Amino acid sequence: MKLSDIKNGNLSAEWAEKGYELPKFDVEAVKAKTHAEPTWVHFGAGNIFRAFPAAILNEALNSGKYDRGVIVAESFDYEIIDKAYQPYDNLSLLVSLKSTGSIEKKVIASVTESLKADYQFEDWKRLVEIFQNPSLQMISFTITEKGYGVNPADLERGLTPVLAMGKVAALMLERFKAGALPLTIQSMDNCSHNGDKVKAGVMQYVNKWVETGLAPADFLSYMQDETKVTFPWSMIDKITPRPHEKVQAMLAADGFEDNYTLQTEKHTFTAPFVNAEETQYLVIEDHYTNGRPPLELGGVLYTDRKTVDMVETMKVTTCLNPLHTAMSIYGCMLGYTLISAEMADHDIRSFIQKIGYIEAMPVVTDPGVLNPYEFIGAVLNRRLPNPFMPDAPQRIAMDTSQKLAIRFGETLRKYQERGLDKSNLVLIPLTLAGYARYLRGIDDAGNAFEPSPDPLLAELQAIVAGLEVKEGEQDFSCLHTLFSRTDVFGVDLYAMGLGEQIEGMTKELYAGPGAVRRTLHKYVEAR
Repeated sequence: MKLSDIKNGNLSAEWAEKGYELPKFDVEAVKAKTHAEPTWVHFGAGNIFRAFPAAILNEALNSGKYDRGVIVAESFDYEIIDKAYQPYDNLSLLVSLKSTGSIEKKVIASVTESLKADYQFEDWKRLVEIFQNPSLQMISFTITEKGYGVNPADLERGLTPVLAMGKVAALMLERFKAGALPLTIQSMDNCSHNGDKVKAGVMQYVNKWVETGLAPADFLSYMQDETKVTFPWSMIDKITPRPHEKVQAMLAADGFEDNYTLQTEKHTFTAPFVNAEETQYLVIEDHYTNGRPPLELGGVLYTDRKTVDMVETMKVTTCLNPLHTAMSIYGCMLGYTLISAEMADHDIRSFIQKIGYIEAMPVVTDPGVLNPYEFIGAVLNRRLPNPFMPDAPQRIAMDTSQKLAIRFGETLRKYQERGLDKSNLVLIPLTLAGYARYLRGIDDAGNAFEPSPDPLLAELQAIVAGLEVKEGEQDFSCLHTLFSRTDVFGVDLYAMGLGEQIEGMTKELYAGPGAVRRTLHKYVEAR
């Protein structure tokens, strides 16, 4: 069983018998139609693209209600095209990782072309041709927030920049020259207000080229005209880890031969298959100038900008990110190295469940398109316990000082603003107290551990350096210095009347080996 069997028509009954879902559409007909009348180009050929945007489109094609695929362009690591796409005729296998430990297998055939987005390759001419085609409706990105960056040296390269935003600007100039044709530039990266980040990056090149006479002034007007070009926001949420050895073994046992992994010179881990968690969300601002592919057929939720922002806020400040941070702080101190293993710990599971449902939920604004209670339920029951997810509390705990203000401070601030009963807050204060204990770098057994990298780590550790993990009296006055840091916690904990409460919890957490477990259990059970 190989992906090439699909192109060659050598499909045995084995595929169906072993639970592989094959395309329900005419792959070659979609390929021909897309080549002649492309509607969608996606930049970023990594695993998240194949596991999510391409898979969504695959569902739309399977419905029989759409007939165009997606063209993927890679602007950074060209080996991905050479090694993971073209040898397999752009087909891939999506393996959905279930929280039960089982997998679902689906062949993704929605990608019709794979191109290297750089002037040194013939593919660039094809990209120019696509951008000159009136049929093109949108371009999208999964290139990480870093990919939207611009540097002065690249701006000085004129019309042949090397960074992704510059290449997009160059291609938009070609579209402008072809008749100022409309297009939507759509970020699908996991960062807040992502459409603005793409716009800021692309417009730096546009402004520079117009200023220096490399492009006409009308090009700037075109890029600023929202009847021609738009940059919608989106909220994306899906975990796509690197190819998993366990998955590899399961595919090999099936007789699926394309089960090996690849690593490029730029250290991209890829494979003919992509594995990803089953849970996924993509909420997009429906602001397009030339139509769009009907991705709602694959589960995309289209809405307005305000709702996208509400969904983002719900996820980041209540339903996912705070739970992650709380369990990572305590997971590190209790010796865990896997998030999924933590979810089998009754105290930790109850801890984050009660933070989400009891303490954070009162400040959540229901965005309407996603139910907050159902979102948390999926997090607790399907996402975090997933045994395939190799995520570690040590990774989640990175840069915690930069996260607390948004993940907890926002909730505390809303309690204050809305006049809510702050006696309802027990486990969020316990999380912040836990951070003061975590900073000491001593686990619950009394052994030293290395806290995760953080720009303020040394500074904050110095504040608690005099504290010892021991029973009996000691001077905890340093805690006032720590908990007064509005830059870390986002609010004045003392002004809110929570400072003394958090100090008291911190003292309990420092009371000798085993104190972290005792204190966590005490407050979770009382809650």
